[in-house]
Amino acid sequence: MQQSRRPKRHSRGPDLKVLIAEELSTEGVEKLRTEFEVDVLVGLSKDELLASVADYSAIIVRSATQIDAEVIERASALKVVGRAGVGVDNIDVDAATRKGVVVVNAPQSNVLSAAEHTMALLLSLARNVPAADASTRAGKWERSKFTGVELQGKTLGILGLGRVGTLVAQRASAFGMRLVAYDPYISKSRAAQLGIEVADGIEGVLREADFLTVHLPKNPETKGSIGAAQMALMKPGVRIVNTSRGGLIDEAALVDAYEKGIIAGVAVDVFDEEPPGPHPFFEIEDFIVTPHLGASTEEAQAKAGAAIAEQVMLALRGEFAPFAVNVSGGTGYVEALRPYMSLTEKLGRIAAGLVGGGLSSVQFQYLGTVAEHEIKVLTLAGLKGLFAPVVHEPVTFVNAPLIAAERGIQVIETKSPTSRDFVNLVQLTVEGERGPIVVAGTLVGKHDQERIVRVFDYWFEMEPERYMCFLRYQDVPGVIGKVGTVLGEADINIAGMQVSRENIGGEALMGLTVDSAIPPEVLGNITKAIGATDVHFIDLGA
Repeated sequence: MQQSRRPKRHSRGPDLKVLIAEELSTEGVEKLRTEFEVDVLVGLSKDELLASVADYSAIIVRSATQIDAEVIERASALKVVGRAGVGVDNIDVDAATRKGVVVVNAPQSNVLSAAEHTMALLLSLARNVPAADASTRAGKWERSKFTGVELQGKTLGILGLGRVGTLVAQRASAFGMRLVAYDPYISKSRAAQLGIEVADGIEGVLREADFLTVHLPKNPETKGSIGAAQMALMKPGVRIVNTSRGGLIDEAALVDAYEKGIIAGVAVDVFDEEPPGPHPFFEIEDFIVTPHLGASTEEAQAKAGAAIAEQVMLALRGEFAPFAVNVSGGTGYVEALRPYMSLTEKLGRIAAGLVGGGLSSVQFQYLGTVAEHEIKVLTLAGLKGLFAPVVHEPVTFVNAPLIAAERGIQVIETKSPTSRDFVNLVQLTVEGERGPIVVAGTLVGKHDQERIVRVFDYWFEMEPERYMCFLRYQDVPGVIGKVGTVLGEADINIAGMQVSRENIGGEALMGLTVDSAIPPEVLGNITKAIGATDVHFIDLGA
């Protein structure tokens, strides 16, 4: 275990100590030491970390150290957790938020390095560079064995057009590749400006790709989303690159597809479990593996160190930390808006689940006394909810507007001090390929309880819960019973139900909250049972 200690300078208080638990750039460390006592303790075991954290106001990690609920609870003085990089998979953000601990990251520090590493793997895969290198070092001269393929004229399938995916697309275009991508929140006009063809879904990309690169977020919906069934759709000889997140691609299915001749090669920088230990990928010469090097450049590490130091310093001073991942844990806004941040983020998530693809604009309307304040922070919270399920990088105050701009999505804010039916109302209107989708919510009672009051054109009152489902169908007798029967047979308990309709016998909307996730096959059974025209399951906690 490496240790480095230096007396504090210009400390802002006896409790403001910073623990750096993984390697950080010298620039970042020295920046923190101008104001706080800093201990660099690299290589702590879980027990050593638990024994050390009680006195620290901030902990800075990279990807190896797990800051789970137990660590957060033991760190009684903790105010902020910093992740010197993009992902926060190793930090229990929910536990931190419950305890009022701000989680900050450095989301823009390594995007260029990640994109360049993707290209490095793509080229290495096309030309068999690692295997040829190993063979030549072993004294062989096997030119014919390592015949590769050109990128020129090949189709690169891109899943996810966040900042990394877009940078990869720009670089692949320079090699003369045809670009086909899927990202539910990029419009065809914006994609056309980038020289990218937009597929209707993931399957459309898989069928077209000669090379496939993955830049998706990791959540319950995307984990294992590329499995045996998806690989069966691919062209024989496809080559796959993943520098995004481990677990997005079924690792066992990759090996099986390779053995069946569907896949010619794989290059991965990430694994389902890291470090992976003994792994079948290591036994296949046509598989290239690197130890999560996407951010491992001198430039990225310097930028990450400086950026995370700045964010931690801001949070410890009690100032606005723009890279706060848990926006409700951040500071720098009117306290009266705090309850509305959670509500607006949930409205964004619901809108994300309803809109489908091709999002072109989102309008935030603030009505009532909430409009008396500077509501920009609420819009950012709503954008976080809207984008978090579908983009690769964690969404923060800073990158939410950038994500919208990069996808050609117009963001509109309007506010009025009066509301016809509610003291306060927050309403989102998102415009996508299916037309405008409207969701609205308010707070009720002295404890500011959240209520969803509008979905599509239907008004009702519904308390948001983690698992929600919205069904549109023809208003005929027996529908409620049929829905309950299908869910009961699937051992899914209904926690709450609201039904709204405009006319007897016309179209109706049913809103459900349930105690567990509804699998796609059960949603299909509900659709058949009631003849639903529109079915959406939404996991607000994903």
